[in-house]
Amino acid sequence: MLVWLLLSVSNGSMVLTFLSHSRFYENPRYIMFVSMVINDALQLSLVTALYVVSYVFRRIHASVCCVLIMMAVLTTRSTPLILAGMALERYVSICFPLHCGHMVTVRHTLLLIILILFLTAAPPVTDLLITAVHQPASFFHTRIFCDHPLLFRHRSIYYKNCVFDSVYLTFVALTLLYTYCRIMLTARAASTGLASAQRARNTVLLHGGQLLLCMLAFVVPSLQAALISLFPRFSLEIRYVFFLLVYIIPRFMSPVIYGFRDELFRKYWTRYLACRGHRTVRVRPVLLKGSQ
Repeated sequence: MLVWLLLSVSNGSMVLTFLSHSRFYENPRYIMFVSMVINDALQLSLVTALYVVSYVFRRIHASVCCVLIMMAVLTTRSTPLILAGMALERYVSICFPLHCGHMVTVRHTLLLIILILFLTAAPPVTDLLITAVHQPASFFHTRIFCDHPLLFRHRSIYYKNCVFDSVYLTFVALTLLYTYCRIMLTARAASTGLASAQRARNTVLLHGGQLLLCMLAFVVPSLQAALISLFPRFSLEIRYVFFLLVYIIPRFMSPVIYGFRDELFRKYWTRYLACRGHRTVRVRPVLLKGSQ
């Protein structure tokens, strides 16, 4: 809970810093960044809530669990696609600097974010539809241990999600690899702007590290289920360890990549944290005695 509180304060301060300056919310690069921050904050809050619920209540209504699980799945699956979008923005700005102004715009960025939300919402919605078809309506009024396999039990859901995750994670991995290679070649061939190309290359490389950590979220459930079946007495401890590895540690990456590495954002962010931002001074008129 302390880690969640720390990251929530950090993410909240970054969002407020973003909203306080027009140069950020008029820049597609920072719009993608703040969408990642908000997505990370929502995901961390949801999975923390699920984890606390599993300890305190053990069993909750299936309908409440359904809402929490679907939102957690949506935010978890959004992260790799947002990473791909951020890598593409860096690729266009470095490799096509003359066309970047009309290719990467605020409108195009918002459309991309909407497309990402649509794609990531499709799997949990289909999970719900399949469950509604194969389970009686009374199932959603029962009390269950809130876990994805226990809520969405039909076998077809497992195979469908395996196919979906394989396809879109492969797409994201290839996108990051392609953009990294092209930026690296541009950095080697460029006679000017070499430092910015190298910085963009390092950023895409860090995105690749984020992707590897995100992929743990799709591998861990099977490994966790196997370990729990072997050591049922330590089920909560096993869930706790995987919770830290999969959901807590990767959430530190976004503040590091942009909050600290980006000089412009770091300047305004540290000013906000130090409470040295611009303050509004209210002037109250005073009536002088001589003018009465």
